[in-house]
Amino acid sequence: MLKQRVITALLLVAVLLPALLVSASWPFAALSLLFIAAAAWEWSRLNGWSGAPAIAFGAVVALVAVAAAQALGLDPWRATPPPGPSGEHVHVMGQALAGFLVPARWWWLGLVVWVLGGWWVLRHGVKRWSALPLSLRAVLGAFLLVLTWLGLLEAKGQGLNLLLSMFCLVWAADIGAYFGGRAFGRRKLAVSISPGKSWEGVWSGMVAVLLLALLWITVDRHVAVDSPSLYGFLFNGLGPVGLVVALIFLTGMSVVGDLFESLVKRQAGVKDSSQLLPGHGGVLDRVDALLPMSPLSLALLSLCQV
Repeated sequence: MLKQRVITALLLVAVLLPALLVSASWPFAALSLLFIAAAAWEWSRLNGWSGAPAIAFGAVVALVAVAAAQALGLDPWRATPPPGPSGEHVHVMGQALAGFLVPARWWWLGLVVWVLGGWWVLRHGVKRWSALPLSLRAVLGAFLLVLTWLGLLEAKGQGLNLLLSMFCLVWAADIGAYFGGRAFGRRKLAVSISPGKSWEGVWSGMVAVLLLALLWITVDRHVAVDSPSLYGFLFNGLGPVGLVVALIFLTGMSVVGDLFESLVKRQAGVKDSSQLLPGHGGVLDRVDALLPMSPLSLALLSLCQV
């Protein structure tokens, strides 16, 4: 199993790195869209569809995502990054990000859906979720996946440093929660959904994210980067207290994303969302925490614009 996990991880890195490093937008857009379509296929299977309908749902979500991006001015197939408002824009920490195309209200709509919907789902549990109409669950899944993809495109358009800092927040929270939970875990977080998670793991994940932010801001200030990181931008826009509050909120919502996907899998009676990634389960298993992180990070960044 470990060998399989390592091989899959290396293959994913080998595919993802070139897409991230090139300046053109379309390689990352195409690769991430493929993952979104696969996640939509998994979502439909977890919620009662299978076979051709599930494949069709994945294709429809991908088409809707592309149509939404183009309608909002996010051309996913452009060959070069978009110019700033007056010629080529050079990102400087403390300045507003230039070139944002998606209106902030979409990110705030995502925040409302995640906060209120996440609270409702986790409060009422598996039975209430499975009682919801399939059409409603399908629309919700499509909305969350499309918004995630738009957020990734928007972040990539601003710069690799911003996009990577968003990814690493999720990874740091997950790693911190894993080791903190193993070392200190006593109080269970959600026994009926994910018995292995503990409140101590959540606090440990938050500490890991705050430490990562401190390190990243220090590096940003001494190394030439193509854009502010999420941490540097929040620090300069919201101040140190605002940064801490924002990161605690984002870390907490990444846990909500993880628990939400676990709940959906539990009502489907499966351990993994699929076996598309040998040794790692499915795409949703890997991006569950990123689903809220992508739009919610951009919602908070919109508060920093001047």
